[in-house]
Amino acid sequence: MIALSLAEIAAVVGGQTHDIPDPSAQVTGPVVRDSREVVPGSLFAAFVGARVDGHDYAPQVVEAGAVAVLASRPVGVPAIVVDDVQTALGALARHVVRRLGATLVALTGSAGKTSTKDLIAQVLRHKAPTVFTPGSLNNEIGLPLTALSATEETRFLVLEMGARGIGHIRYLTELTPPRIGLVLNVGTAHIGEFGGREQIAQAKGELVEALPSAQDGGAAILNADDPLVRAMASRTKAKVVLFGESAEADVRAENVRLTDSGQPSFRLHTPSGASDVTMRLYGEHHVSNALAAAAVAHELGMSAEEIALALSEAGTLSRWRMEVTERPDGVTIVNDAYNANPESMRAALKALAAMGKGRRTWAVLGKMAELGDEALAEHDAVGRLAVRLNVSKLVAVGGVEASWLQLGAYNEGSWGEESVHVSDAQAAIDLLRSELRPGDVVLVKASRSVGLESVGQALVEAGTGRGVDAR
Repeated sequence: MIALSLAEIAAVVGGQTHDIPDPSAQVTGPVVRDSREVVPGSLFAAFVGARVDGHDYAPQVVEAGAVAVLASRPVGVPAIVVDDVQTALGALARHVVRRLGATLVALTGSAGKTSTKDLIAQVLRHKAPTVFTPGSLNNEIGLPLTALSATEETRFLVLEMGARGIGHIRYLTELTPPRIGLVLNVGTAHIGEFGGREQIAQAKGELVEALPSAQDGGAAILNADDPLVRAMASRTKAKVVLFGESAEADVRAENVRLTDSGQPSFRLHTPSGASDVTMRLYGEHHVSNALAAAAVAHELGMSAEEIALALSEAGTLSRWRMEVTERPDGVTIVNDAYNANPESMRAALKALAAMGKGRRTWAVLGKMAELGDEALAEHDAVGRLAVRLNVSKLVAVGGVEASWLQLGAYNEGSWGEESVHVSDAQAAIDLLRSELRPGDVVLVKASRSVGLESVGQALVEAGTGRGVDAR
């Protein structure tokens, strides 16, 4: 974080100082909520969780070098006491962002946010120092923590914004006002909570409503291939830049194909030129993510050649998102188990089919959460797609939703041993351990709550001769 005195922080967040011998002492390190992340110069934000109260760690974090604790009650060590730690954290982030000279880029969407955010960050790093959301820390706590990790040297701040209801993104944009806003897509993720795709579009569009006008440098980067996103152009005063495969897109892809290993290759077109891209990532769905990143980078002054080079070099930064591991015995594990929704599930299955040409393919799939009344139909559709893509074997893991996956496969004509329903991750591991053979490609994917990443990890370890027990 940029250096701030404890007195200044207290004034910004409306807090009272307690047990602070020197209010001019400065916070020069990161603001953290995990006591294990404290380093000398940190400010520790003490949150009260369901099982752990951060206030209990106050003496420990100060001993480890924290300058003070941001707390909701006195803790017997240097502290700034506020009514609500989350609100105070947001106020501090807003203050720091205003002080920074960085360009703030925010993005949202139903699918692909984290992968696209990672691409944007890797591309912009070629131009100037860039800070970006780690993993999927895109909520009311994660977003300000990311903003507070920026320093005086930071020129680009890339923030992922998630939403579970109307007004959530509006709140996040008030904490960290963006100059450039990117909306990837409007899908069915969390549709059970929102009530419909129109409501999802309403929530996601809050990002472009928050942008400054075109005259003040605002730019809305919108997906030309998604009608609900494209319609958001009417909701912003900012300059509108379209990306996609549509001929009307300002930044678009032509001659899209997949390499023999399933990696996308295409000709990138921008308003200032064109250049060829061959990505290190797997799956055709990354083309749209790459175009979104390219549109942001072009708006920030990068040439087509610079963008293409950066996209071709970019890799996977976040765990369990199309994380590909080649085992010594020739088995390929694709661990995409961080999360799942119908759009990302379809994209992953198509990637599996492309990677598995001439090889035996396995789709180890579990529940897609928060689909509400659409859950049965969407799980059934994924099971059917696995059959249409000629996936060799579907392994549906878990309870009723897994049974719907298998039902869809049956209804599409999968019989015999082409699909199987197992109770849990360990059962899936036991099955795969006994039946995998060299050359097979295994996709593992489900919503985060299912915990199927353990299957992918166990299968990778099995290739090294280590244990494969998920228990």
